[in-house]
Amino acid sequence: MSRTWTPSTWQSFPAVQQPDWPDTGDLDRALKQIAALPPLVFAGEARSLLASLGQVASGNAFLLQAGDCAESFEEFTAVNIREKLRVILQMAVMLTYSMGVPVVKVGRIAGQFAKPRSNATESVGGVELPVFRGHMVNDPTPHLESRVPNPERLVQAYHQAASTLNLVPAFTKGGFADLNRVHAWNQEFVASSAEGQRYEQVASEVERALAFMRACGIDTETNTALHQVDVYTSHEALILGYEEALTRQDSLTGDWYDCSAHMLDRRAHPPTRRRTRRVPPRRRQPDRMQDRQDDDRRLRPRIVRDPESRTHPRTPHLDHPYGCS
Repeated sequence: MSRTWTPSTWQSFPAVQQPDWPDTGDLDRALKQIAALPPLVFAGEARSLLASLGQVASGNAFLLQAGDCAESFEEFTAVNIREKLRVILQMAVMLTYSMGVPVVKVGRIAGQFAKPRSNATESVGGVELPVFRGHMVNDPTPHLESRVPNPERLVQAYHQAASTLNLVPAFTKGGFADLNRVHAWNQEFVASSAEGQRYEQVASEVERALAFMRACGIDTETNTALHQVDVYTSHEALILGYEEALTRQDSLTGDWYDCSAHMLDRRAHPPTRRRTRRVPPRRRQPDRMQDRQDDDRRLRPRIVRDPESRTHPRTPHLDHPYGCS
């Protein structure tokens, strides 16, 4: 018998990596507050990303996903967001130029506030403390009070994600992602390195290509593909109550979408060491082509050098693959 799915269906299954919230009443109030707020992304944007990922799956595009292992409440500034986008744009232009296919750009940004952990506690200075699970759960300060999970941090994570999502399109659609600024994307700390110099070479070639297009009469000023880019967001869907609160039903299709990000990573548990078994080596199959080459070498005439001869020292040796001794 099929079970009707709802956003809360996950609660009937085992769920790992969930914080031990001290007060479920405070948690319910925080989640209801988030559920009443607007979605962070829209279903139409998620469908656009899905179509682009279809191009990636068919080999007609390349997926670039980059960003933080975990975002921080303390490092939330417009400058930091801009610099993250700069790195993504820099990598994307290198990939696009070298491979000749579109690059789908996905940032681990505007929601990557939780961390999967191997253990529930850790020892700091001989004191056993709850483990730090990311800024949307508790504080990294090694004190018991700071490590207690706080549901108000879920609300703070929502507002920080919303502010980030306001800034990202302002940068990517407002001129920062313009290909004419390709040299400006080079980070100062790598500009003098070998990698930075290689990037400058590619940037110069892109610049010359744009100049060539303009010389051919192509209007590069009105082509939005040269001045604007789409950068989608992603994060690990770890705190399931938060994800449930942002799961909304699309008014156009009736489908359900988790509107906390455009793309979500589902991880059941942190990586663990897997057991491996020794696989016996495969038996070498006879190489018929190599056998024929060996036969040819055995039948090939061999020049033997007379030690008394004054032959030039670079006389070809026909047994040598390059024809010289």
